[in-house]
Amino acid sequence: MRVRTAVAAVTTLVVTAAIGGYALWWRTGQPPLRLALAQRCLVNGDAVDGNGADGNGADAGGQVSLDPEQTANAATISAVGIRRGVPPRAIVVALATALQESKLRNLAAGDRDSVGLFQQRPSQGWGTPEQIADPRYAAGRFYASLLRVRGWESMRVTEAAQRVQRSKYPEAYEKWADEAAVLARALSGDVTAAVACTVVDEPAQRGAVAATALAEGVRLDWGDIRAVASPDVVGLTLTPRDQKAGWQYAHWLVAYATDRGVRRVRYGDQEWTAASGSWTRVTSGSTTNRERVVAEVYTGG
Repeated sequence: MRVRTAVAAVTTLVVTAAIGGYALWWRTGQPPLRLALAQRCLVNGDAVDGNGADGNGADAGGQVSLDPEQTANAATISAVGIRRGVPPRAIVVALATALQESKLRNLAAGDRDSVGLFQQRPSQGWGTPEQIADPRYAAGRFYASLLRVRGWESMRVTEAAQRVQRSKYPEAYEKWADEAAVLARALSGDVTAAVACTVVDEPAQRGAVAATALAEGVRLDWGDIRAVASPDVVGLTLTPRDQKAGWQYAHWLVAYATDRGVRRVRYGDQEWTAASGSWTRVTSGSTTNRERVVAEVYTGG
């Protein structure tokens, strides 16, 4: 699959920001501290099985480039679906819908009274504006509506999405089907070491405060899973039920790295760091530790 990112518009913004940064450098003699181009996440879906990410043979290979906000929202949409036990195909439809409706941004407003990731409307019975502005609530309402559509599993992505959204542009969701399949496959743990974010901003929180906020985010998205303070680093240790769940948690933690101050995630023999923005193989650590997902947050000033 060719790389067609969900951030075509963001690319323009990145170039503009870079030009602006260098213009400031030229005027003041001071180099820009950061370029927006460095702040990105790459989701890799190149490992494809015979069934595809959506369970219908779709090719989930290729890569999708998103910014950290988009990646975190995609991770929450996927986590809500996984926690509810929806079919993998439903996660693809949900992600394609959010890509079209909001570009995976939790919008405060939109067309008429539309709100949130899915641009759901309070006047159409989706909930209050405050409820719809909660990505978890919005995703849950979308899944509930989708699963009530008879035969949605055999429909094209855009047809299934349209039965829920009733958009004026019923074919618009299909252009995001491939990207949604890549995201769903990676965030569902079907691909290992598949979500990699480069973090350049200073964390909003550090130390115990950051670890507590991270634990709360895990609880909100994943429910009552075993998450304990890590004995070796400031952060969290999660004990997954199996390897697939381990990669679900690991990818979620990386997706939320910018928002939650995560600087390192380790699972199995793979480790991601915010500084490198990539996963690398590590050989140290006990076998028991490799069965857990360890997230370390930033500390110090």
